[in-house]
Amino acid sequence: MHVRISGYTTRNFFLALLTMCIAIVVLIPALSQDQAPKSKVEKTASRDTTEVSGPKLFHYYCASCHGAEGKGHGPAAASLKAEPPDLTLLAQKNGGKFPTDHVLYVLSNEGQDSVHGSKEMPVWGPIFRKTGGGDENMGRLRSHNLTDYIKSIQAK
Repeated sequence: MHVRISGYTTRNFFLALLTMCIAIVVLIPALSQDQAPKSKVEKTASRDTTEVSGPKLFHYYCASCHGAEGKGHGPAAASLKAEPPDLTLLAQKNGGKFPTDHVLYVLSNEGQDSVHGSKEMPVWGPIFRKTGGGDENMGRLRSHNLTDYIKSIQAK
């Protein structure tokens, strides 16, 4: 025997109610989650390379955060606490003169610079020296070539 409730049988009513409950249970958690999940960056050992080319060093060591074009939108950028700067604007932000000495300092500083060298931003000088078998000159050459490359991608 089915009891009629406003034109529905109790069976149809309970099926509709069950369907609504299932929809609520499934949809509410899905809707309450952030729309864009935050990327997770896995920490791995740096690439051991004998490379000295500025563009290749940038690709190997910098592009993951600064992006392939140096504008600060690399695949790992979203997972960082601070947005990586647009490296193509360094000269523009320095009165039109590329800050060569500052870039070299940032790349090679063995201390904990507030931008590079934090837990988020590695200092590459010591890494460049280690990948060159501890050769200080190779480390400096890499830093200079990388700096020259960053200079070459400045916005005109």
